[in-house]
Amino acid sequence: MKDGKLVVKAEMPGIDPDKDIEVSVHDGYLTIQGERHEEMKDDHRCEFSYGSFYRSILLPRGTDEESVKASYKDGILEVTLNVTDHQIENKKVPVKKG
Repeated sequence: MKDGKLVVKAEMPGIDPDKDIEVSVHDGYLTIQGERHEEMKDDHRCEFSYGSFYRSILLPRGTDEESVKASYKDGILEVTLNVTDHQIENKKVPVKKG
């Protein structure tokens, strides 16, 4: 967390963010899911690489789920959310007799 923002970064080289990545926030969880499709061809061979991925992260109390922003640059997905300082702290409560 930095300057009131939660930043989550994920390395995802070779992904098309418009087609292969889905980012969502629901009920206190950030979810990143998608599928990798990679094809390499030359004159003598053809290779395919594919697979799905899924990660769900519990967000800290005070996270503004409406503030979520995601960007993709140089193979790195970066998701940013605002977090308020209104987190509940432990408070000692004195007990009075009778």
